[in-house]
Amino acid sequence: MTPTVSFVVPCYKLGHLLAECVTSILSQTYGDFEILIMDDCSPDNTPEVARSFNDPRVIHVRNERNLGHLSNYNKGIQLSRGKYIWLISADDRLEVNYALEKYVAVMEQHPSVGYVCCTGIELVNGRRHRVAPYSVQAHRDAVFRGKDFLRRLLSSNSIIAAAGMVRRECYDSVGMFPLDLPYAGDWFLWCVLALRYDVAYCAEPMVAYRLHTACITERILDDNAKICADNDVMVLWRVMREVQKLGAQDLLRPCMRAIAYEYARQLLGKTYRGREFRRTEQQCADSISQFTHCNVERQTITALMLTSAGDLCVQAGAPQRAMRYYERANRIRRTTSTALKLALVRTGRLGAVVRRCAFTLRHA
Repeated sequence: MTPTVSFVVPCYKLGHLLAECVTSILSQTYGDFEILIMDDCSPDNTPEVARSFNDPRVIHVRNERNLGHLSNYNKGIQLSRGKYIWLISADDRLEVNYALEKYVAVMEQHPSVGYVCCTGIELVNGRRHRVAPYSVQAHRDAVFRGKDFLRRLLSSNSIIAAAGMVRRECYDSVGMFPLDLPYAGDWFLWCVLALRYDVAYCAEPMVAYRLHTACITERILDDNAKICADNDVMVLWRVMREVQKLGAQDLLRPCMRAIAYEYARQLLGKTYRGREFRRTEQQCADSISQFTHCNVERQTITALMLTSAGDLCVQAGAPQRAMRYYERANRIRRTTSTALKLALVRTGRLGAVVRRCAFTLRHA
C-alpha cells in the first residue's frame, strides 16, 4: 500500500543522532508514512541504529559508495513512494507529535500549495536554544501566493531545510536538487517552486535543527567559503532565468536588485558563520559578465550593485565611501533614485536626517 508521506532521512556520520530523529517521526499522530534512512555509506554505526527499529515503515537504504549529500537526497526522493515528501537530516528532529498531521491537512485543503514550512528551533549542544529569527514568515498560519513568497526568498533563504514538506508533483515538475549547488540547493528549489506554486506556512515551531561542526554547511565552509558565496550568486541568476522563461516580468526587477545586493554584500565582506568572504570589484565584474546575456543587463546590474554598496556604506556610517559608489553608479546608468541618494550624502548631516525620516515613514 502506497504511503501518503515519505520521510527521506539522509545520514552520514550521524548514527549517534539518527535514533532521536527517527523516534520523533515514529511518534507522530498521523501514521500513514514511510521513513527512508538514506545511509550514504556511513562509516559509523548507522546500519545498526537503522536496524534497531521494529517498525515496517522504517526502511534502511545503504549506498554501496558515498554519493555526497545532494545525490543522496535525490536518490531518496526517487525511491520514495509518498504523495508528499519530507526531507529531514538525521541530526534534526520533529518537535511536536502533531506536526505531520497539521502539514498533511494543510496540503490536502490547499491543492495549489507546492510545499509547507514552519519556523524552527535551534539546537545548540543538544539543547533548545531559540526560535530561528530568519525562519519567521508571519505571526500566524498563512497561505502565501507563490510569487509573493518568492520576493521574500530573493533576499535570503528563510526556510529551514528540515521544515519543508513538498508535494511530489513539484519535484516531477521542476526537478530535484541541482548537484552544482552544494550549499544552496535547497534555497534554489524553494525559489523555483514558489515561482510555480503557492506556499503554506505554519507559525508554530514544529522542527528543531542542530547547529554543530559536523553539519553540511560547516563542512563546506571548512573546505572553502568561496563555494558558499558562489552558490549564493548562482542561485539568484538561475532564479532570474526561470522568471524570464516563464515571462513573469513583474519579478524581473526584484531579481536584478537581489543579484546586485548579493554582489554588494560580498564586495564589502559577507560573513558565513564567522568566516568572512570578499570579492574585489574586478571579481564582481568578471562574475557579472559571465552570467549576463547582453551589455544592457550587465550595466544595469553593475550600477545596481554599486548603488547597493553605497546604501550599505551609509548604513555602516561611511558616507564618503558611499558617495564614491553612488557617483560611479550614476556614471554607468543614471537613475533618479541614485542621484537623490548621492545628493543627500553630499549634504552631510542634513541628508542623514532626511534619510532617517524617509526610512521611518517607509516602515511605519
